[in-house]
Amino acid sequence: MAYVDVGAGRPILFVHGNPTWSFYYHALISDLKSQYRCIGIDHIGCGRSDKPQKYDYCLDRHISNLVEFLDQSGIEDVTLVAHDWGGAIGLGALLARESRFSRIVLLNTATFPPPYFPLRIRVCRTPVLGTIALRGLNLFSRGALTMATTRRGGLSGVVSEGLVAPYDSWENRVAVERFVRDIPTRASQPTWQTLQRIENSLSRLTIPKLLVWGMQDWCFREECLLRFEKIWPDAKSIRLSAAGHYVALDAPNEIVAAISEFAG
Repeated sequence: MAYVDVGAGRPILFVHGNPTWSFYYHALISDLKSQYRCIGIDHIGCGRSDKPQKYDYCLDRHISNLVEFLDQSGIEDVTLVAHDWGGAIGLGALLARESRFSRIVLLNTATFPPPYFPLRIRVCRTPVLGTIALRGLNLFSRGALTMATTRRGGLSGVVSEGLVAPYDSWENRVAVERFVRDIPTRASQPTWQTLQRIENSLSRLTIPKLLVWGMQDWCFREECLLRFEKIWPDAKSIRLSAAGHYVALDAPNEIVAAISEFAG
């Protein structure tokens, strides 16, 4: 598992989703590293981490990997910052190692069985054609460069190139497809059950929580934010009306300011 570890101070652990990697947080880390120790992991199969072709790319495995990372690093007093699939992975690991964490920051994510399944993601699971689209043409990663942001014309060339750089071949896109195929649709599926267990445990968490949402997100829509607010009525929420799913790229200055105030 590859990771970045820069800065000094109380640690912030950045956990990404799909189809991104730790580079997704580059603007936040660049600004926050002067105050905090910023650690950004790359899940196995993502970013600069190993990309085994025969591997159990399921939610439980990603959580176990992060728990092992926490145990080996020995970090304490951690602020979790998580986005997309990183929310389920990060909170799954937090629930397994609660004593290591002191704060939670969630950005456009969900840690419960999906209340809806967007058509543009469902079509990516079409047998054969979905695999060709995701692993052969890299359409999921490249499509997100415009569909996951509110920036006119999509993300800048440098940022776009950075996001897709690790996913430059059929083999290197294995986790991108597996994440999509791991989205559960039935209660009998293991990942559905994992998500249900996480959701059922969230109400016991008493540490401070900050929810920052890009309100133009068509995937993790306001319904997800409202569900977190119902579970955590003590959470602080910030709604960013002009930001989309890639909220850390659409509104980095607002998020840096919010985290700095929240983490102290």
